[in-house]
Formats: sequence, C-alpha cells, structure tokens
Amino acid sequence: MEEPVPPTERPLRKLGFLTIGLFDEADPRRGHESTLELIELGEELGFDSAWLRHRHLQYGISSPVAVLAAASQRTRRIELGTAVTPLGWENPLRLAEDLATVDILSGGRLNPGVSVGPPAHFEQVRDALYPGTADAEDFGYGRVERLLDLVRGKPASDFSGVEGIEVFSDRVQPHSPGLGRRLWYGGGSLRSARWAAEHGMNLLTSSVVKAEEPEGTADFAEIQLSQIRAFRAHHPDGEAARVSQGLVVIPTDSASPEQRAKYEEYAAGRLPRTTSPQGPARLLFAPDLVGTSAELAEQLSAHAAFREVDEVAFALPFTFEHDDYVQILTDMATKLGPALGWRPAAGGR
Repeated sequence: MEEPVPPTERPLRKLGFLTIGLFDEADPRRGHESTLELIELGEELGFDSAWLRHRHLQYGISSPVAVLAAASQRTRRIELGTAVTPLGWENPLRLAEDLATVDILSGGRLNPGVSVGPPAHFEQVRDALYPGTADAEDFGYGRVERLLDLVRGKPASDFSGVEGIEVFSDRVQPHSPGLGRRLWYGGGSLRSARWAAEHGMNLLTSSVVKAEEPEGTADFAEIQLSQIRAFRAHHPDGEAARVSQGLVVIPTDSASPEQRAKYEEYAAGRLPRTTSPQGPARLLFAPDLVGTSAELAEQLSAHAAFREVDEVAFALPFTFEHDDYVQILTDMATKLGPALGWRPAAGGR
C-alpha cells in the first residue's frame, strides 16, 4: 500500500497550466489552433486557469492577448492569463486597452502577467521597435506603474467631453473594474517580490529564481520560499495575497513507454543548469519533475515553496507534440491534482 502524501501548509486550490504555443513557420495556424484546443481541453478537465507565454521574433505565440481573445469565445469558465508579457515591447496605454477589451469579452476571466527589463536582444531590435526613442525608454518598474494606473482607471488624458458628434473619455475604454486586482508580476528576486506586493499585484513565481548573494544558499526551494514570504509580508492582503507557482511538472501515469523515455531525456538534458547559479545574473533553475502522480505529489509536498502556495500553473515543456500535451494535461487533472488535494472546477464545457 502506498504511503499517504504528506499534507501541505496550503492545500492546492487552483490548478493551471502554462504553454508557449509553438508553431511551424510553414503552417502557423496549426500551432495556434493546437493551443486553443489545449485551452478547451483544460476547461473540460476542470482546470482553473490556462496561461500563455509571450515570445517575440520566435516560433511561439507573439500575441497572447489576441489568442486569449479567441479562447474567450471558445470557453466559458476557465481563467486566461499571460505568463508573462515583457513590457519592454509594449506601449502601456495600448496594452491597457487590449487587456480591458479581452477581459470584457471573457466575462472577467483575464489574468495578465507582466515583467520589466529591456527587450531581449535589444541592440538588434531597437531600431525596429523604438526608432529615435530607444535611449529614452523606461524599461524599469515605472512602465508597470503606468500600466497599473491605466488599467485601474486613472486619467490618460486631460480632455474629456463632446467634440462635434464624438464623445471622449479621459480614461482607457473600455474600463473593466475588476481587472486591476487580477494583474500579476512575474518575479524571481526579493526586490521584485517586494515591489509587486507594495503595488498590490499578485505574484507569479516560476522555475527560475535569482540567487542574489554569492555566499547565500543555492537551494532553489528555499530561495523561492523567501521571496514568497517577503511578498506576503509587504502586501496589503498579507497571508491572503495571491501567489502562483510555475514549475515544470510532467506526470507519466498514462504515458506510453516512448513518451516516458522522451520526457525523462528532456528533463535530464536540462538538469545541469540546476546545480549552480548560471551567468552574471546568477539565475538558478529548478529541476523538471517527471514521474507518476504519486511520485510527483510526494516531491511537491516536500518542496518548501510549494507548501506555501495554493495556486499553480504547471509549465508544459517547450518541444513536445500535441498528443503529449493532451496526455500530460489529462494526468494532471485526473491524477496529480487530486493527489495534491485539488478538486476539478465545476461548469466545464
């Protein structure tokens, strides 16, 4: 008889998944359609949320807000998020309009996650992205503050009223009142966790953290735990502040032998980067977790940071096939989630 899984500090309340939405350049529609089908499947299986990564100038979804607009019309209940939208590529006012529009269309199900920093490969893309203004752009937290203010209804203009037959608003339209509380910050450092908390955001954690002190711990779970606790300590909602964890978790219960071998090879190939902080930024990666749901539940229940959260958005590996994702999501919802104390949401399609 299997040993019972150790209880967590916070039983799992919300189960979500995250995908990059890869596609073939020769047939991009098929890849985007696959992503929409996975979101539909997620709703049918009772998942609480589906999240899209944001990839520019790559063969992954470059416009998750547009894809989520489509998903909002093919689903009724599941929450839809971005994890994350890098704001260095965005105009906060235009993004605020898009987010509010999709939130209205979805019936208030949008959960936008954002991050800051210069765009990837900025020197190569700056002239296409910001011709003439690249040196003046603010890629820091100020860009998030602009988005927060605009989404939450602060004025974007000093003009409102009627001009001819047109009526103008001084704030972003449409305005979606609940969206301001559903904005997430994707952070991997103590500084970002505290900043997000002080600005009333939710916190998205992932499989990457910053090992900030050379002499400090290189234990991923302990670093992530300290960030989660710092976030809640500085957030107005305290212990009730929302945190979602996004580890790569691959259940194998119904996988074929070929699939299991592929999953294990994938995880083994990424394992060396987890042994010590990587690069000048000292990034530390969590190992990918592969195994039966019983094995995964035991590992997660022993993970110091997982024990502090009651929401997850498990990340799907980048390079697998559609059928692999169907198997993984099905096992997550029918075996792993229940093993962690989660119950499928009612009201699926």
